[in-house]
Amino acid sequence: MKFLMNIIFLWTRQDLVDCKLLQELWRSRHLNSSVAAEPFLNGTSSNYVEEMYYAWLENPRNVHKSWDIFFRNANAGALPGAAYQSPPSLSGTRVQALVGAQPNVEKLVEDHLAVQSLIRAYQVRGHHIAKLDPLDISCVDFDDAPCFYGLTQSDLDKVFRLPTTTFIGGKESALPLREIIRRLEMAYCQHIGVEFMFINDVEQCQWIRQKFETPEVMKFNLEEKRTLLARMIRSTRFEEFLQRKWSSEKRFGLEGCESLIPALKTIIDKSSQSGVESVILGMPHRGRLNVLANVIRKDLDQIFCQFDSKLEAADEGSGDVKYHLGMYHKRMNRVSDREIMMSLMANPSHLEAVDPVVQGKTKAEQFYCGDTQGKRVMSILLHGDAAFAGQGIVYETFHLSDLPSYTTHGTIHVVVNNQIGFTTDPRMARSSPYPTDVARVVNAPIFHVNADDPEAVMYVCSVAAEWRNTFHKDVVVDLVCYRRNGHNEMDEPMFTQPLMYKKIKKQKGVLQTFSEKLIAEGVVTTQEYEEEVAKYDKICEEAYTRSKDEKILHIKHWLDSPWPGFFTQEGHPKSMSCPPTGISEDELGHIGNIAASVPLEDFTIHGGLSRILKGRANMVSQRLCDWALGEYMAFGSLLKEGIHVRLSGQDVERGTFSHRHHVLHDQNVDKRICIPMNYISPDQAPYTVCNSSLSEYGVLGFELGFAMASPNALVLWEAQFGDFHNTAQCIIDQFISSGQAKWVRHNGIVLLLPHGMEGMGPEHSSARPERFLQMCNDDPDVFPVKDFAVQQLYDCNWIVVNCSTPANYFHVLRRQILLPFRKPLIVFTPKSLLRHPEAKSSFDDMLPGTDFKRIIPDDGPAAIRPEKVKRVIFCTGKIFYELTRERKNRGMDDDVAVLRIEQLSPFPFDLVKAEAERYPNADLVWCQEEHKNQGYYDYVKPRIRTTINRTRPVWYAGRGPAAAPATGNKQTHLTELQRLLDTALDLEAFSGKL
Repeated sequence: MKFLMNIIFLWTRQDLVDCKLLQELWRSRHLNSSVAAEPFLNGTSSNYVEEMYYAWLENPRNVHKSWDIFFRNANAGALPGAAYQSPPSLSGTRVQALVGAQPNVEKLVEDHLAVQSLIRAYQVRGHHIAKLDPLDISCVDFDDAPCFYGLTQSDLDKVFRLPTTTFIGGKESALPLREIIRRLEMAYCQHIGVEFMFINDVEQCQWIRQKFETPEVMKFNLEEKRTLLARMIRSTRFEEFLQRKWSSEKRFGLEGCESLIPALKTIIDKSSQSGVESVILGMPHRGRLNVLANVIRKDLDQIFCQFDSKLEAADEGSGDVKYHLGMYHKRMNRVSDREIMMSLMANPSHLEAVDPVVQGKTKAEQFYCGDTQGKRVMSILLHGDAAFAGQGIVYETFHLSDLPSYTTHGTIHVVVNNQIGFTTDPRMARSSPYPTDVARVVNAPIFHVNADDPEAVMYVCSVAAEWRNTFHKDVVVDLVCYRRNGHNEMDEPMFTQPLMYKKIKKQKGVLQTFSEKLIAEGVVTTQEYEEEVAKYDKICEEAYTRSKDEKILHIKHWLDSPWPGFFTQEGHPKSMSCPPTGISEDELGHIGNIAASVPLEDFTIHGGLSRILKGRANMVSQRLCDWALGEYMAFGSLLKEGIHVRLSGQDVERGTFSHRHHVLHDQNVDKRICIPMNYISPDQAPYTVCNSSLSEYGVLGFELGFAMASPNALVLWEAQFGDFHNTAQCIIDQFISSGQAKWVRHNGIVLLLPHGMEGMGPEHSSARPERFLQMCNDDPDVFPVKDFAVQQLYDCNWIVVNCSTPANYFHVLRRQILLPFRKPLIVFTPKSLLRHPEAKSSFDDMLPGTDFKRIIPDDGPAAIRPEKVKRVIFCTGKIFYELTRERKNRGMDDDVAVLRIEQLSPFPFDLVKAEAERYPNADLVWCQEEHKNQGYYDYVKPRIRTTINRTRPVWYAGRGPAAAPATGNKQTHLTELQRLLDTALDLEAFSGKL
């Protein structure tokens, strides 16, 4: 049979389709019984033929008539050369004659093929009838009665040779059908259901078959069983202790899935034994306190004190509820005798939002320790079943799993499958049979397991850890369980799931069931079990007593991303000053020349790019920078100083507007690239610039996680267009804007958001600055009495800028790293200014002694005689260039001063005050190109009025209120622009309005 199948596989090869050659091979087979002499029999198309063959076995009509004839003839004993016939030349009579030629052989072959089909059916669909649901009420109904492919009761005691695609035989190569079925049932239809046959890699499929089909493979020794029992005791008694002490508190306990704790510990043990030194976890709130206590090993008294309502507020920040907090801890793993660092990421109730953040932090740790294969750092993601199926971010994160600049070389996903989402039944919550079907898109094997069988859980998790260590690919463990107390401890689940919760009330606890089983097996005695329970109860009671001594909630005790050496021991900046951001002339020239060059020899670039590089060289010779070159100067100088720079987003390598060109492509050699930024200095830090998948939510979360790992890196995410960040709003709202306040988590991520009204329509115009400014925490009615250069930055939750010159962009990027602390930086980057002839900066503006300008005052004729100025126009961004052009055309340079507010938040109260006082006789106007209900107006107006003690009104010049951010009609756009410029420069426009 094996030789026959090899001949069939070989038949499909394009270079060996000649029937005469097949006949020669057949003859050589009869002359020489050594298969080793025929290595070419392993055709590359074997997977395809095998699929055709099994499709034919299911139903001959599934395949083309020529295949049907071939398989019938081959099964009937015809030589392969004779078996293949062109369909037109074959009549039904001839086929029947061949098929009937050797009836005994045909029956023998058909029976063996039926057995192979039966084995494959169990491998493909055995999980359909596995006993996965502890409650035995699963709504997943596959209606999958076993098909025996023509085999009957009389065949049960016949012995059949086993194919090479199964391991159920162990050392035996043939088994009776009865035993074959029994072993398949044991492997695939008990408390473990395995989905893997969709994986398109034969080696990986064979590996999984071996792990689950090998007889007696799921055997544990006494020590392993005792350890498992101890972990189950800790998991269960921890929840029972919290229930006794704080019965009226929400804690999102783990009751109904207590086996999660030994599951995670098994994964960590196995991974540690394989060399993993750091594990980063992300999880929703269910079971988080238990994971903190029994996996991360946070001190119990620190957990228990969180329930104390008299605990004073933290010394800084707003804090967060206890089941959102994170933690890191370095400890010795007893199983591997190796130290392991574990980090549980803090995250909000947006259940799956933490997924890409964990991946980004994992990638960063791998990057900084040179772990290019993920052997030292790994991630574990926990999910709820409803969120795993329902949240699109899960799909986005999966699709980062194998991208070169985003892969973490395999994540172990553990789904706590409650079989319900809050109060929604799975039948209303997803369209797929399983909540885990999304994992199929990346060929991740899915191991379903009954969570009420701790030994099955332990085995599956052990295999999952081995899979990740072997193949460095994602894997999913689906713990099918239930929620004993409903969504939380205050919930009444009987309102909506009466039948399920009647069943749950009758369900014995998993610890009780498991302990009775081990006592019956003689693994432990009843006394030993009770002593272990009492021992852990005592630990909890002692921690509870200690927890009463805590008076203050210290959020720093819950930090998930420590930056050793960056802050003082108390968590404060080591200084409150910012070093100068300017660099030397020589350095500017050197970086500029690199930006204009192709460092690799024999590298052919595009002709259009040659002109761009010549233009850069020309600017360098004139000591000028445009926007792209200013960015190059900032990145290059930081790299030279040993600061890693990572720029990520859609099309960032070239730049959406074809201005950046940080990655050069050889026009003659496919995939040959050159990144000049990595040729600045021999001892520079590496520069990572990577086009991302077409994702905002997932990729921004990933970059945020990357920025968490170290303060000594400039991590930037650029939106293709500014308003595209709105699909990543969850990350911005929950992690970036409020992350420090909730979790004392500093982060220096930079968001680059192309912004500006260019007549490009509503979806390519506005980065929605009003949203970012609304979330700023500075008070519009209070004039700060403190250091504005640094202290004001330290007190804010993030920094929002709209730079109008390349030099200012250069300085703000360098300041981002040179500050003694980290804050997120939101940069509204330009589009038309990328090539605007006036939007250029001299090297003089970037030399030592220069710095970021929070405000750029008017340096024209108006500034010479300020008392004569009739109007001061405050603005930000590219509208400055349109205002000054119009002002010049109207001959109003003496009458109107135009000032640029470059740093919007924290607001430069001091500089605005000084400029307003400089022009005592002028009326004050805020001009913006955005609509009145959008942009900056609602943010800047009260702050400007605070700076002048409300002595003068602040008028508005700009577009009127609107629902959409911009028009899609070019003529309408130009009309609106002219109207707002007319209003801004009409000195009579606001007279008599008071």
